[in-house]
Amino acid sequence: MNLRTGTFAFTSIVILLTVAFAFKKTDRKENMKLVWSDEFNYAGLPDSSKWAYDTGGDGWGNNELQFYTKARAENARVENGNLVIEAIKEKWDKNDYTSARLVTKGKKTWQYGKILVRAKLPKGTGTWPAIWMLGDTNPLKWPDDGELDIMEHVGFHPGYIHGSIHCKKYNHVIGTQKTDTIRVPDCSDAFHVYGIEWSKDSIQISVDEKVYFQFANEHKGYDGWPFDNPMYLILNVAVGGNWGGAKGIDPDIWPQRMLVDYVRVYQ
Repeated sequence: MNLRTGTFAFTSIVILLTVAFAFKKTDRKENMKLVWSDEFNYAGLPDSSKWAYDTGGDGWGNNELQFYTKARAENARVENGNLVIEAIKEKWDKNDYTSARLVTKGKKTWQYGKILVRAKLPKGTGTWPAIWMLGDTNPLKWPDDGELDIMEHVGFHPGYIHGSIHCKKYNHVIGTQKTDTIRVPDCSDAFHVYGIEWSKDSIQISVDEKVYFQFANEHKGYDGWPFDNPMYLILNVAVGGNWGGAKGIDPDIWPQRMLVDYVRVYQ
């Protein structure tokens, strides 16, 4: 083979494969349509047609110190184009802090798709913001029915974003949790897009659409893959807790806010 001819042929094949891959990737993205969103282009309480509230203290066994309130503007409101979830140091029903946990449960669930949440995170030791999902089963059995953690950040470890999945086979209680971490040094000073894309075969978690954690369906039963369940979205800021409070709580940083620019769901 003539070296120059061979090089030209090889280069041509590489170019064709690259173009074909690009078209395939673009086609897939273009085929996904926006099916639900909140752009937070209004003011007042979060849109009640889209959001409900989990209320109470303790964080359902996580030993968190906040009380999640309902429809209280001090803890959850929309202003200046952003959803504000604010944790405040104040006494409330035997708790020392208040905050909010917004859910789409009872409003909207999804089976597969791509969710993008553009957010700026609180900072400081004791903060524990999260963007995550739970299986919409009644009653919910955790971790059997599935949890998808799109974003978790603990304030004592600033700039490290965690993405995880939980199910009966893989969860932190038994030391088998599937998780990964990406460094985002300015996560509390700038907005970033936290995302998940999942199908019947795989889950991908990303920051600014850079995938850093993947989990494949092993096709070995519900214990390892409950993620065919419809799931609902959760946005919250916890205070302390088993993980968020592992290094204590700085008493001088409050209030702390998570700002959310938008939530967009594609299928």
